Amino acid sequence: MRNVYIPMSYIFRRRLSAPINDLTRAIRDEIYIAPYSSYNFAEHRNTIAKGDMYNPHTTLLDALNWIVTQYEKYCVPTRFSDAAVKRVWELICNEDHNTDFLCVGPVNNVIHLLAVYYHEGKGSYRYNRHVERLADFMWVGREGMMMNGTNGVQLWDTAFTVAAAFEADLAGDKEFIPCLTKALEFLDDMQVSPPLPPHNFLLHEIPENAPKEAYRHQRKGAWPFSTRHQGYTVSDCTAEGLRAVLLLQSHPSYPNLIPASRLESAVNVLLSLQNPNGGFASYELCRAGDWMEWINPAEVFGRIMVEYCYPECTTAVITALALFRRDFPGYRRGEIDRAVERACKWVHSDQRADGSWYGSWGICFTYAASFAMECLACVGEEYENSDAQYRACEFLVGKQNEDGGWGESFESCEFGVYTENPEGSQVVNTAWALLGLMYAKYPRKEVLRQGIQVRYVGAWI
Repeated sequence: MRNVYIPMSYIFRRRLSAPINDLTRAIRDEIYIAPYSSYNFAEHRNTIAKGDMYNPHTTLLDALNWIVTQYEKYCVPTRFSDAAVKRVWELICNEDHNTDFLCVGPVNNVIHLLAVYYHEGKGSYRYNRHVERLADFMWVGREGMMMNGTNGVQLWDTAFTVAAAFEADLAGDKEFIPCLTKALEFLDDMQVSPPLPPHNFLLHEIPENAPKEAYRHQRKGAWPFSTRHQGYTVSDCTAEGLRAVLLLQSHPSYPNLIPASRLESAVNVLLSLQNPNGGFASYELCRAGDWMEWINPAEVFGRIMVEYCYPECTTAVITALALFRRDFPGYRRGEIDRAVERACKWVHSDQRADGSWYGSWGICFTYAASFAMECLACVGEEYENSDAQYRACEFLVGKQNEDGGWGESFESCEFGVYTENPEGSQVVNTAWALLGLMYAKYPRKEVLRQGIQVRYVGAWI
């Protein structure tokens, strides 16, 4: 969230606003239910539609908002304010340069664009580069112009496509070799290896040994969610990218495009991301506690103020590190072994009493189970010898529908309990559940057969 608040604070402090004209008047008439001039906005800080109120403001946040408002109105010296705005502008520039003007996502991007517009004007290179990058997020669908949550999922989808090809024993098929070779070339291109190749838009690169200056985790050797110039280190994306490369380059049909030194850099990033409790978050280390949510100002989102450990991220890292130490047993072996052991303990501790894991990056319990059960299998835990795998299998089997499939609603994420999809079985959740059961070597083959033979699974399209 801080990535949004930085440019927003710049815009607020500069008191930036659009000129009053026919367009802005029409917009005000459209979005407000009373005349714009009749509103006292200070009285509406907590006004929000009931359906959007997922995370109400705490009393502490309301009190702090009042204190900060009074302080900003009456007490902030101009000299102090000017220094703060200067620092915020430096952070905006750092984010622009380090992500090739993509920022971490489209919301940040457009707010950065506004700040740049007011600071430098429409004629500046920075402004026009931001406008160009808007196309990375936007696309036209059946409902008109749409916007993605990121500039794509290119690395993520490529890594899983490679893994699927190996699971299906297609990596040696002559029809697949050209396709997967291109995938390896893409993985080679997308690994982040500062300093990045020179581009006229990359004005400077924040040194890796000074991450606090730009508030970025180390990224040499990492893989991002989308493309390398977006440049954000992500734990499970780095893990999945590493795994895909290891699978391809260990196969005789594919070249060794990425040298061992770069794979070792990826391992270095993963090891640096492990938290003291053994788990892994997404973008960076966990730096504060849950108490930060007391001052969460976003009514529509919860658990956004700090990083948290996630079963999906932790298990992806375990799987990748286990594969790496198999192929490169001599590199930081003791540290990798300890990291895997600690991460597995965290996965065990995060498992609920009913055998499930709560997934935050997909829907939801079936998603987390497929990751967790795969990682435990790769360290030798199976249905017959692992209480965690046994309980996970029993949980999934208990959610199987009469037609043999699985269907889980997005409301599982909202309510924190497994919620059936009202339309029945779904292809994705069925696949995730079956993968988990097969990784764990669930012994009742008829359960797996029923899932595989489902004739119609909802949401194929």
